[in-house]
Amino acid sequence: MRKSVRLSRVLGAIPLLVLGSASALALVSSRVAAEAQGRMYELGDAPPAPVVIVPGARVKEGRPMRILRSRLDVAIALMEQGRARAVLVSGDARGTSGDEIDAMITYLVARGVNRERIVADPYGLDTYDTARRAVTTYGVRRAAIVTQAFHLPRAVALCGRAGIDIVGVRAPDAMRVRTRIRNLAREFVLSRPKAFLELRFPRDPAVSTPPDDRLAEILADLEHGRVAAAPVDS
Repeated sequence: MRKSVRLSRVLGAIPLLVLGSASALALVSSRVAAEAQGRMYELGDAPPAPVVIVPGARVKEGRPMRILRSRLDVAIALMEQGRARAVLVSGDARGTSGDEIDAMITYLVARGVNRERIVADPYGLDTYDTARRAVTTYGVRRAAIVTQAFHLPRAVALCGRAGIDIVGVRAPDAMRVRTRIRNLAREFVLSRPKAFLELRFPRDPAVSTPPDDRLAEILADLEHGRVAAAPVDS
């Protein structure tokens, strides 16, 4: 009888535990999203920025998959419209699905972006590292970051906390329903709680490398007419 009573009490507590966990996750998510409030835009409304940051995602056989293609297409549009002057592609050059950096550069150049206006960070191993390294390694102070809606608040929040005057630009959610569900689950259960801690307890990037002045040099060359002023190659 006592075992039955204890079991019923445990079972009765499960809904409360689930509710409490869900409430905690919702609170954490809202705190992260609040950091990005007022700084997220659709492509047509995005203000200009000298640099557009494109975080990496999975590639297949050396080519960007749907999520990454959508991000890159928005970055291309910002360049074409003159609302960005250089691109920082940031991802894992040794990712489990392949070289994200090479795939992004190849895609951009094939669609007319001047290779001289692309800088690559092969150690943007996650969103936090992308943000921190953009500042500490590449000297970024003002930028736009392009990613999907589920990811954008976290990306903007982390970039802002890293010291970037940042705006976020939404890329289309060009993904299958199953992929969308999986990404949302991972975002709200794992990624935002991790970002919540990173916002409050900053850490060094997983890989630290010496400062790289290429972005500053590209922008200076554009300012002085030493690089073709057209946003993309004709």
